[in-house]
Parts: sequence; structure tokens; C-alpha cells
Amino acid sequence: MKKILPAIAIIIFLGIIFGAWYIKGYNNVIALNENVKNAWSQVDTQLKRRYDLIPNLVETVKGYASHEKEIFENLAEARKGYFSAGTVEDKAKAATQIEGFLSRLLMFRETYPELKANESFLKMQDTLEGAENRISVERKRYNDAVRELNTYIKSFYGRFFAARAGVSEAKYFEVAEAEKEVPKVKF
Repeated sequence: MKKILPAIAIIIFLGIIFGAWYIKGYNNVIALNENVKNAWSQVDTQLKRRYDLIPNLVETVKGYASHEKEIFENLAEARKGYFSAGTVEDKAKAATQIEGFLSRLLMFRETYPELKANESFLKMQDTLEGAENRISVERKRYNDAVRELNTYIKSFYGRFFAARAGVSEAKYFEVAEAEKEVPKVKF
């Protein structure tokens, strides 16, 4: 009996260490996954704010650029595409399309001098630029959270815990290649 007690104590001690390691690793992957979801929620909130501003900006510009109907229609369609998107990837794709259309819309001020001086347009432009800055910050935070989760999942033990928790790699919010080109505005 004296020889069995130390062996049982060692087994119990190793069991406690393994249990603590397992709980810590499992909780870590869950926390990282929740961080990614929270970061996306912040991006989504800022994108919605941007899309709530767009109709007001469009109406302001429409008075000066009524013949530029195509860009307004494209912007409205892209905005609808964002709200009908079901996945993070689809929402990210719709968001990058909107960015291209918005830059074209804001370039109208160069062609329409009276629009440049319009107080409501200037306020809208400042608000939209602020929203774009917030989106940029939140997109970076989201991508940082994705990087942290994906790095952990790709690690030796992280893969084990991710499989146990049902957590998979997250997708980065990347700008599409077509959206990286400078927009061309023709009048």
C-alpha cells in the first residue's frame, strides 16, 4: 500500500496539470474566436454608419450632378448588397465596392465648384471621412484579431484545441484587387 500511494499521488498530480492545461488552451481558443467576432461587430457597426450617411450625401450631390445617374444607382445597389450579404466575406466584398463608388462621388466636388462651397456637402464629406477613418481603424483591429486567432490555430497545440472547440480559421478583411485601382471619373 505504501508503494501505491505515491503512484496514485503522481497520477492525480499529472491529471490536475493536464486538466489545467486543457482548460487553459480551450478557453484561449474560445476567447480568441470571440475577439474576432467582436472585432467584426465593430467593423459592421462602422460600415452601417457609413451606409446610413450615403443617402444624405447622394441627395446633396444629386442636385449638382443630376446627369451622373449611373454612380448613384451603382452606389445604391452596392449598399443593398451589403445589407443582403449573409457572411463576413460577402459583407467585406460589398464594403470594398462601396469604397470605390464613394471616392468617385467625392471627386464630384472638383467638377462642381458650387458643390465645393455647399455647407451641407462639406458637413457630409467631413462626417463620411470620419466614418472612413473609423472603418479603417476597426478593419485593422479585426485583421489583428484574425491574425492572432489564425496563428494560434496553426500552432501545434492550438490546432488541437480549435478542433475540440469547433473553431476554424477566420478570413481577413482584404480589399479586392479591382478596388485598389484609382477610380476614373468621366464627365
